[in-house]
Amino acid sequence: MKNGDRWAALFSRTEDLDRWEAWARRVDDKIHSFLELEPTRTLEEQPVVDGPLRGTPFGVKDNIAVRPFRLSCGSRLLSSFVSPYTATAVARLQGAGAVPVGKTNLDEFGMGSSTQLSAFAETCNPWDATRVPGGSSGGSAAAVAAGLVPFALGSDTGGSVRQPAAFCGVYGFKPTYGSVSRYGLVAYASSLETIGVIAKEVSWIRRIFPVIRGLDPRDHSTVEYRPREARESKGRPLTVGILKLGDSGGDAARLSPEVRAGWGKALEALPALGFRLTEVELPTLDYVVSAYYVIACAEASANLARFDGVRYGERAPEADNPEELVRLSRSRGLGEEVKLRILLGTYVLRSGFQDQYYLRAQRIRTALRRDFERIFAEVDLILLPVYPCAAFKRGDETMDPFTQKLSDVYTSLANMAGLPAMSFPVSIESGLPVGMQFMAPPFAEELLFEACGRYEEHYPAPDSPLFSRDWRA
Repeated sequence: MKNGDRWAALFSRTEDLDRWEAWARRVDDKIHSFLELEPTRTLEEQPVVDGPLRGTPFGVKDNIAVRPFRLSCGSRLLSSFVSPYTATAVARLQGAGAVPVGKTNLDEFGMGSSTQLSAFAETCNPWDATRVPGGSSGGSAAAVAAGLVPFALGSDTGGSVRQPAAFCGVYGFKPTYGSVSRYGLVAYASSLETIGVIAKEVSWIRRIFPVIRGLDPRDHSTVEYRPREARESKGRPLTVGILKLGDSGGDAARLSPEVRAGWGKALEALPALGFRLTEVELPTLDYVVSAYYVIACAEASANLARFDGVRYGERAPEADNPEELVRLSRSRGLGEEVKLRILLGTYVLRSGFQDQYYLRAQRIRTALRRDFERIFAEVDLILLPVYPCAAFKRGDETMDPFTQKLSDVYTSLANMAGLPAMSFPVSIESGLPVGMQFMAPPFAEELLFEACGRYEEHYPAPDSPLFSRDWRA
């Protein structure tokens, strides 16, 4: 049965919907990918409409607004906040007939790499419940890998779509910055983040992207989408730049044996699939993580200032004055990682420190963009690892928060430069999926789909132990 066919009539027959919901809840009890799973809730607001995605269920990361679901961002501070509106990307999917069936778990405010930093649940990897699904869009990736939905929306600020997709053995797509509206996405780091798609098959992402992209008058960072012409159309094979590993990026960039094995298999397969490989250098790689976290934390300190217990969210009722209200509400409502990033961001923006940290990070960002302009003048795509290791154990002390931040070295590149990127499964090593990623020039998403689709023919996304081809079986 084709993946599209199993969803086609889900909302046409009540008995099918009831059976799917019961099955989905049984599966999700094992992995906790959804914070809310209510397939009929949005139908009360908007019935299923005719369109190319009619009746297709999908999950939405819980930092993306969907009326009338909650919009918790995985934070105790927003535990009871119900969204009064729907994000543009979700509304466009609904206009094409798709149905949001629930909100998926995430690290609080999208700050994390494991989906263990949610205030409400710890999501498990469908391949091994003792391991993390990645983050911060781990709930979306786990739901797709378990077969609960054919695709889910996430947000990608420094790899938060691609890394969990790689950990769960599915595809994770981050579009060019500005191609998809961020209206309805709760801001963490506005100049870095995009709404992305996680799916079990490349064909789903290829169908979803044209629906959600394009100008939005409610988001002035959006641009008119003009696809970049593929070089292959001129009769040349796609050229893939291969970053020389081991000499750049510091200790955190060193690949585990499992990821190195997957890297080797990808390099072996690509020439046979018609790609031409050439080595490239990225001199700014050593500085990317430091610059990324300076910028991300600085923007977070400004964006999260609105969560003060005054206008919405949980508040401390015993506070005697506005200053105490803000202090108590934020102290109780925000997790430790979020507090740390707000404090770091406030520090680097202080008078006397902006030149030393924030402006220097922005100069590194400019240098990185120039590096990519130079590289993409010679190649069509760049192949990179997604993360230095496969899915790690929950509670693994060797993967402390600082190590996890350093490990964003390969994924944060695309966010710093505003480039499209897509992770794809390449192998199973020691019982766990391993993924790599392609990066492309701005608005060259079709190159990503072509490359990942070609690799999918060679190595389709593997089925996790929880995956079922048909809930009716």
